[in-house]
Amino acid sequence: MKQVLIVEDVAETRNWLSNVAIAAFPECITTMADSLRAGRAAVDRHVFDMALIDLKLPDGNGLDLLSHIRQSGASTLAVVTTVMADDANIVAALSRGASGYLLKEQPAERIVQQLTQLAEGVPALSPSIARRIMEHFRRTGPVVEEASTLTAREREVLALISRGLRNIDVADALGLSENTIASHLKSTYRKLGISSRAEASWHATRMGLAPGD
Repeated sequence: MKQVLIVEDVAETRNWLSNVAIAAFPECITTMADSLRAGRAAVDRHVFDMALIDLKLPDGNGLDLLSHIRQSGASTLAVVTTVMADDANIVAALSRGASGYLLKEQPAERIVQQLTQLAEGVPALSPSIARRIMEHFRRTGPVVEEASTLTAREREVLALISRGLRNIDVADALGLSENTIASHLKSTYRKLGISSRAEASWHATRMGLAPGD
């Protein structure tokens, strides 16, 4: 990660997140934005490898910046960094392309670890957020209709990806090439209308998938 955008209106927290990003990616350059408008302007000027985005901004909601990044077509890994842990915001963030959802109440060391893992393809989710996801889908139950649109191999790949495996790890586990795994993932994302591994994990949980299903 070379270019990291930090969108946060509180100066002290903004600096803290900058230090976290640099600890995770020592050679990165951080760009600061203190509002939704400034965040949009930054995204329009540069292509960032990662963006850490607060939800509650003085002139709007960070969710709108997630949509802006997605619509720009950039491959930016967008991570929500917030104190808001309600289901509505979690679902909205992931549906708009967020690759992670981290609570700022966590120790800096844990966030550093989660960001580092995200760069390796593992969704960045605070433990309490992951538990809310599981509980949410336990309440709503598996979605048979979604699962039925996927081939058996796509279901198998999705199940493994949802457990944090990288493409190369899934390829090794299934005895396939990494390019083949990437092709299956692309098809799965298209069928489910998703764009990130975090969303893939949610859908795998909804479908009740597990390796070997």
